Amino acid sequence: MGKNQFIVALILFIFFVVSFLTNILGPLIPDIISDFKVSLTMAALLPFAFFAAYGVFSIPSGVAVERYGEKQVILSAFLVSFIGAILFSIFSNFPIALLSLFLIGSGMAMLQVAINPLLRVAGGEEQFAFNSVMGQLAFGMASFMSPFLFSYLVLNLENYSGPDNANFIINTFHDIVPENLPWVSLYWIFAIISLFMVIFIYPIKLPKVERKEDEKAGTWATNKELLKNKKVILFFMGLFAYVGTEQGVANWMSQFLSEYHGMDPRIEGANAISLFWGLLTVGCILGLLLLKFMDSKLVLKIFSGAAILCLSAALFGPAHIAVLAFPLVGFFASVMWSVIFSLALNSVKENHGALAGILCSGIVGGAIVPLIVGALGDLVGLKGGMFFLYITLGFIFSIGFWASPLVNNKTIKLKEFFGNNKKSEP
Repeated sequence: MGKNQFIVALILFIFFVVSFLTNILGPLIPDIISDFKVSLTMAALLPFAFFAAYGVFSIPSGVAVERYGEKQVILSAFLVSFIGAILFSIFSNFPIALLSLFLIGSGMAMLQVAINPLLRVAGGEEQFAFNSVMGQLAFGMASFMSPFLFSYLVLNLENYSGPDNANFIINTFHDIVPENLPWVSLYWIFAIISLFMVIFIYPIKLPKVERKEDEKAGTWATNKELLKNKKVILFFMGLFAYVGTEQGVANWMSQFLSEYHGMDPRIEGANAISLFWGLLTVGCILGLLLLKFMDSKLVLKIFSGAAILCLSAALFGPAHIAVLAFPLVGFFASVMWSVIFSLALNSVKENHGALAGILCSGIVGGAIVPLIVGALGDLVGLKGGMFFLYITLGFIFSIGFWASPLVNNKTIKLKEFFGNNKKSEP
């Protein structure tokens, strides 16, 4: 493997780690509610702490990358994540959990800013689109796998029957994890992974990144001017709604299935969350294909409309429907980020780097929307709280009608596609 291919593989692994640390909250929430005896609103403060860190650290991280370079920011990110994870591993209580997730979220925000331009340089401009898709697949694979690790650790630690009947990992965690909080073992995993990444990356020489104009954050004056544009605000709200929907479903589906259908959060709940992220990844690939043949606004309308129908089936259907309908929301949500983002960029003539920074700050929706769902859930029940997701999905659906990009995505007709294929046959 050449040096550049090694760096690309390393970046893809970082995508995997980021996803693994980011999307494990959903399976944990039912255990956190029962073990710490907290309300839905208090439990929702956990994803709030994590995603609020994105809003706080995304822009400062961009400044730090330009001043100190990608490697220093990546190392600092994993070090911050390690501190957050080890802190909760040792002091396992709810207030420390909030601080821990804020620190881990800060590290993940720093990584997101640093690794995309690095992937472009390491893999080459001509391979950037392909490598970006590979990054999405690595991201989705980690989200798919992490709930299974959660189930494995928690069930084996809960049913622990002595050192002779368990492997080294389970025996070790049994000795260091509180007996009544087996899921804390995941935070030890987070700490080990983060520390390993610091040690592994430290001696590696990463390529120097010359940032393109569309990768620069822009001046305060530029950002201020963009924020006067009504379209920019609306597209920011669109991405806010998307991340809020994604996290609102992923974080609350396991608790919903437990509360309304009596399903075990550590088995059926974890499996549903795993399937949610798996289908979201598959949907990304299908979405890329559909965008070759259909206008992006039409794709957004079809997928967001289907997501609304699946959410309805999940909330009002019987158990065997709900356990499939929730993951299907993930499948139909898969194209929303990329379509909304591209529509936004294609709706503004210049300053795309500054615009991208504003749009990415919409990730803070992952902090606000689950908190709103939790707060409403305490007032009217979790099912009623999840009705709020109709508002976020409804806004996304509306984008397909009012968006007016300066340039539409290039499409080809099926007849032309199959015609070209026939011509290329020997």
